Amino acid sequence: MPPAPVGYTGAAVAGPRTDGLAIGALIAGILSLVCFWPLCLGIILGPAAAIMGFISRQRIAASGGTVTGGGLALAGLIVGIIGFVASAAWAIFSIFLASHSGSNTITP
Repeated sequence: MPPAPVGYTGAAVAGPRTDGLAIGALIAGILSLVCFWPLCLGIILGPAAAIMGFISRQRIAASGGTVTGGGLALAGLIVGIIGFVASAAWAIFSIFLASHSGSNTITP
């Protein structure tokens, strides 16, 4: 049997992994913020990011240190909420403008 490599003490130990849901929450949150104006996607993606971030933070807390990404999850949650609010405000503003744009006509 060949000798063990220098510094080898047994089985290799993997470091903690980043929770995929935290990464998904951050991506959905960024998309909700970037796409709030033209398509109002923040109305859909914002709550999705917030829910994914919340669930991810719970999973990370329950993992006992084997899963990381709490900062990503929190950032996704916050950015998702901001994207939702911005998209909802834009939708309300657009509806308000559309309803009041035709009222300036003069009828004899």
